[in-house]
Amino acid sequence: MKKITIAIDGYSSTGKSTIAKELANKLGYVYVDTGAMYRMVSLFAMQNGFITSDQFDEKQLISHLETIDLGFVFNAEVGFAEAYLNEENVEREIRTLDVSNYVSKVAAVSEVRQKLVKIQKKIGQDKGVVMDGRDIGTVVFPDAELKLFMTASANTRAQRRFDELIAKGEQVSFEAILENVVNRDHEDTTREDSPLVKAEDAIEVDNSNLTKEEQFQLIYDLAIKAIEL
Repeated sequence: MKKITIAIDGYSSTGKSTIAKELANKLGYVYVDTGAMYRMVSLFAMQNGFITSDQFDEKQLISHLETIDLGFVFNAEVGFAEAYLNEENVEREIRTLDVSNYVSKVAAVSEVRQKLVKIQKKIGQDKGVVMDGRDIGTVVFPDAELKLFMTASANTRAQRRFDELIAKGEQVSFEAILENVVNRDHEDTTREDSPLVKAEDAIEVDNSNLTKEEQFQLIYDLAIKAIEL
């Protein structure tokens, strides 16, 4: 079968990464978690004091962008590629609520987006890729053969995120998670540079009331249909 580019866009905590991983494995495609890239840059900013709860030194972050090395290394034990920041495994660190609270602000910086979009386009230039994250269908791969836009209610997304963090041993409250989801939606959709929007030719998938199995079958069928066109 021919290879295509599959772009999965949408709101935070809609399970974009999970479905993208499963779909890539099923199709034998390369999976790229672009959200993890922005989380790694956010973690870097936090580690260096460029961003805190009361300030964000964008100029300092921009001046240090060339020192940031991002990568993914496949871990056979967990079955997916883990995030590496400057050769250090940060898969667990980038998934915390602290990073979630800053990632939209960091992602709004034009220079950050330009750096990461350039990397993403290079990875996907040979097709046979499933890439999830923000602006994938509108900015990174506007010509992707299949574009999906994931959505779900804020409460549903907050509950999923809460359950995930609790399972990892994080001490968080549902209210804090819900506030984070709502705030990120606002920041993502109102930022000046590449605001989150649904591409005109994207297929919207509301998974509020879908099981993981139902969602996967729906999206897998869409992928096969796009490949066979």
